[in-house]
Amino acid sequence: MNARDDARKMGAWLDSVHAKGDPFAAAIRSTRMSMLITDPRQPDNPIVFANDAFVHLTGFPREEVIGRNCRFLQGPETSRASVRKMREAIAAREDVFVELLNYRKDGEPFWNSVFISPVKDESGEAVFFFASQFNISRHKDREHRLTTDKNYFEEEVLARTAELEQALKAKTMLLHEVDHRTKNNLQLINSLLMLQARRVTDEASRNVLRATQERIEALGAVQRLLYQEHNVDTFDLSAFIRDLAGNLIAAGGRTDIETEFQLESIEISASRAAPIGLLINEVLTNAMKHAFVNERPGRIVLAARRDGDELRIKIADDGVGVRKDAPDHRTFGTTLIETLARQLRATLKRSDGNPGMVIEIAMPLDSVSK
Repeated sequence: MNARDDARKMGAWLDSVHAKGDPFAAAIRSTRMSMLITDPRQPDNPIVFANDAFVHLTGFPREEVIGRNCRFLQGPETSRASVRKMREAIAAREDVFVELLNYRKDGEPFWNSVFISPVKDESGEAVFFFASQFNISRHKDREHRLTTDKNYFEEEVLARTAELEQALKAKTMLLHEVDHRTKNNLQLINSLLMLQARRVTDEASRNVLRATQERIEALGAVQRLLYQEHNVDTFDLSAFIRDLAGNLIAAGGRTDIETEFQLESIEISASRAAPIGLLINEVLTNAMKHAFVNERPGRIVLAARRDGDELRIKIADDGVGVRKDAPDHRTFGTTLIETLARQLRATLKRSDGNPGMVIEIAMPLDSVSK
């Protein structure tokens, strides 16, 4: 008698022991879950029982199944690691669960969820192995589609990110080019005004040209601060005030004027940077020109802070203050200050600093900040 005959004999014995009237045996035979029983005491642990669900799942007739090891379901794409895991568990008489690719009789592959468990006698010896199989091909197909879709979308995201990075590089290059040209144009305008001022003999006209130069230099400072940061959407007001005050004092050669800064870090919308910069330039320039006449030394306090929903800027000096005999006439600087203030919805307040003068500027934060 060969091994397959022994397996059939064992299967017949199982059928006789568990008669068809046995509800547990009937349940195993009729359940839609594929089930096997193997005999580890026979050579190569052959199948001795297979229910109808197993026959339906694999397409193999029962007579071709009984007496064979389960490996006949394996094929070229079956995972060697999963097979090794099953062999090691069976050799150790332990439970094992694997998902592996099996093949039907007609060669069609299907994903099989396999659970194998030893059935031991009173002495602890494994007398049978019970195995259940479940077709999870649909689940694996969905998993594969999800993985494929995920990979597709990841590739699309990477491609789109690369496009955006390329666009950002192009935008950055364009911004730097605009910045470079703007600086060159401002410098050219400043040079033209300087040349014109040298040719003008009228002192009043020369002063007008010089004042215009100072305003262009203030705009240049705004431009420089905007583009030296990575974020060109905002403008650091405190950095501008420090830079402007330093430039004006240095340009006037006034080493005898001290500065005190009381500045919060305040970001201003880039679109409002120019009018704010010009407004501060006008007020500070006036303080420099009129507060410290006749080489009078002194001190200027520059402050900027948030106050509720307002931005408050203060420029205070300890200079000569307002002269009682000063002529009452409107200058271009005064007109410019008032125009800029209206544009920024700002209010200006002048008061006696005793000594000197205090200029306070208040404007809504929502009109200038990001």
